[in-house]
Amino acid sequence: MFRFVGLAWDAEHANGHAYALRLANGLETSSQWQSALDRPGLKVFVTGAHPAINSAYRLSDAGVVLGRVFRRGTSSATNAWPPDTSVDGEVDRILSTGGRALVEDHWGRYVGFLPSRSTGTRVLRDPSGALPCFIRRHEGVWIIFSWLEDVLQYLPTVPSPPISWDNVAAMATYWELGGRLTALDGVTQVMPGEAVDLHGETARPTPLWSAVDIAGAASMLDSKEAALALREAVRQCTRSWADTYDKLLLRLSGGVDSSILLSCLSRDACDADVICVNYHSPGSDSDERAYARLAAGKADRRLVERERDAEFPLERVLDVARMPAPVHYLGRMGSTRMDAELAARFNVGAMFTGVGGDQLFFELRRWWPAADYLRVRGFDAGFLSAAMDAARLGQLSVWQTIALAVANRASRDPSNAIERTRATLVDTVHLNDLEHLARTGHPTLFPTPDLPIGKLNQARLLLSPLGYYDPFERDAAPEQVSPLLSQPIVEFCLRLPTYLLTLGGRGRGLARTAFEADLPPEIATRRSKGGIDDHIKKVLLQNLVLARGILLDGELVRRRILDRSKLEKALSLGPTTSSSSVAELHVLIGIEAWILKHRSSGGPLPHATAADAAR
Repeated sequence: MFRFVGLAWDAEHANGHAYALRLANGLETSSQWQSALDRPGLKVFVTGAHPAINSAYRLSDAGVVLGRVFRRGTSSATNAWPPDTSVDGEVDRILSTGGRALVEDHWGRYVGFLPSRSTGTRVLRDPSGALPCFIRRHEGVWIIFSWLEDVLQYLPTVPSPPISWDNVAAMATYWELGGRLTALDGVTQVMPGEAVDLHGETARPTPLWSAVDIAGAASMLDSKEAALALREAVRQCTRSWADTYDKLLLRLSGGVDSSILLSCLSRDACDADVICVNYHSPGSDSDERAYARLAAGKADRRLVERERDAEFPLERVLDVARMPAPVHYLGRMGSTRMDAELAARFNVGAMFTGVGGDQLFFELRRWWPAADYLRVRGFDAGFLSAAMDAARLGQLSVWQTIALAVANRASRDPSNAIERTRATLVDTVHLNDLEHLARTGHPTLFPTPDLPIGKLNQARLLLSPLGYYDPFERDAAPEQVSPLLSQPIVEFCLRLPTYLLTLGGRGRGLARTAFEADLPPEIATRRSKGGIDDHIKKVLLQNLVLARGILLDGELVRRRILDRSKLEKALSLGPTTSSSSVAELHVLIGIEAWILKHRSSGGPLPHATAADAAR
């Protein structure tokens, strides 16, 4: 695991300076940590660095960039860092612009430590947000870190941060904390594309990149030009990431997104040894092996098939690492341990996934593209065609779609345009706490930007970064790489109107057209989408005694964040229980597991067995 800890302080403040040196000693005396930068008022340490994968790129003696960085506008063979003298003035531009040149001229997975104009330290996180970055202040020292467990282990004089129950309530209600706040008091995150200046007792954020601003600058490409440009962007970014590794795993569901990635990593196109992995389970939508075999065969790559663990014990989710906020385990439940086992078996350090394609390529079954067309182009000759495509996408009649688009245009009030996950089991007081939603949500969404409804919701879905670390398998897990969420691809798709992304009334319509020749026709034209609904319901039924103990006797009920009567009804799990209700129960179990871990301080966990839960 590549991780970092930074210590920033006022070098002229005697107490803060002395305390920073004592904190640094815990890292300097450990053979696991290496110094990446040491200058007055700032020390940065890293562990798990690898020259070709995650490095510490020094910017003279003034700053350091941690992670993996690529240059824009060059081929995958020539776009990798580190900066050198052959690139005239590159380091000077980055330092003189406070990192803006890094965001504009480069892309990748990185966090930067730069000098601040206020004589303090500037911390910068890349727009993809792939590498986590959190901040906490204690005894006059700013602690900047990627993995909370490191702070708790190597800086023992720093007390464990208390739980913020208001923020936990927001997490239970909306399933995410989209802004700077975490579920721990005093711990904040640097937002993707943001720089934070640390000076004295203040942390002043400055946005260097905005998905909302980019989404507001619509591209004027026609469908043919857009398809060609999209294919080139995806191929170049995917191959840039692949060139980082000699061997990699690719999670191949058989869906469009993972098959597009594989087409960019075919034996003819990529030198890395690519091993495809398909996870399957019994159920109406959970076995896509036939599609995965077609994709692997066309790309001439090896395919490993594994059945998801139908006997998955929920006790495992209680052994979660202490993170700044609860983590969702649904996507990991049937595969995390197998990911680690396959990584060890094949001696592979990275798992590539097609995560992000739904929102990036617009697989959102809504009528929104018709409203977006009307907002951008008005009632011109193309509106009827756009409305017909949107009706097909949203599975509505053309007249319903036109009526919704016209009503949306007439309202011109974006405040209710954002579609959010809404919990059904929380107390109604939390559902109506819109002020708290604004405090915990992404800052660019409050007040709501004046964007077309489809583009606004696409941008919102692309604002939340993925989890980089596996909080269950930890060091044993392969590094997660999601090439589709690379900054150049995200920017390109944000600029494309939704009615172009859904060309022909199909989810991912433009992406399907762009890669039509690269995919098996059965995949390029498929309308179905795989899932794990049957699997997660079966796991919950088999662990129902433990689940009831965790939830009904948990802190969320005790603090009246959850409505106990609604929860008891949901836990009956009758045949008509919806997949969304089952998913919500798993989300809440994950939150309770996180609470138990923090409150136990690493000791024996309550509800550790089904017998405990049944008492």
